Amino acid sequence: MGVVERESLKPGDHIYSWRLAYAYSHHGIYVDKGNVIHFTRGEGQEIGSSVPQHPLDNPCPICGDESRSDGVISSCVDCFLSGGDLYRYEYGVTLAVFFAKARGGTCTLASSESEEQVIDRAFYFLRKGFGVYDVLKNNCEDFALCCKTGLQVIPTVNVGQSGQVAAFQAAAGFIRSVPVAFLARYSPLGYAATSVVGLAASYGKYCVNRYINDIGVRQDVTRVVLEEQQ
Repeated sequence: MGVVERESLKPGDHIYSWRLAYAYSHHGIYVDKGNVIHFTRGEGQEIGSSVPQHPLDNPCPICGDESRSDGVISSCVDCFLSGGDLYRYEYGVTLAVFFAKARGGTCTLASSESEEQVIDRAFYFLRKGFGVYDVLKNNCEDFALCCKTGLQVIPTVNVGQSGQVAAFQAAAGFIRSVPVAFLARYSPLGYAATSVVGLAASYGKYCVNRYINDIGVRQDVTRVVLEEQQ
């Protein structure tokens, strides 16, 4: 799905915007009337953190621009986007669509729960927090996925449910497995043939790694129960 218009947003939508020339994306939950609840380290210090739009002596007149704050915050759409384009995260996609997306952090095989449940969780985390920000285990995409699905990866694992982190790690494995050693061969044709086979196998591993780390298929998850539900 490409860039979406603000007018098309619905409460409970998981939205995101790319940062630093598509190096990473920042995620949040659109709640109502131009407000977005999202999880940030503040000051754009980590992957997925928002970047302040206003100087300290001139805060945003709409939301006060809390993007310098740590934790779960509420911002207007402008401050959330930080000058970037607006995208909507896709839920319940087919395997064909999932694998067609070259970048992680844009869709999931998991289904979204109801609008009311999503918004209730977002406001609950706004009040109670979402733990300590961790780029690998607990980032803004993890927050939005938890709000949408009610699922969270158990704390003992090394990687959270973030699709973009899973893609980064899968890509790292892909790069390491590219047959660079064959560059020394004298036959360009032989190198090309071997490289194509190696690249195809490596890309297959990349896709598999993305798949097994998707929140929709992982087994190392637990359902989040809010205090009000106990």
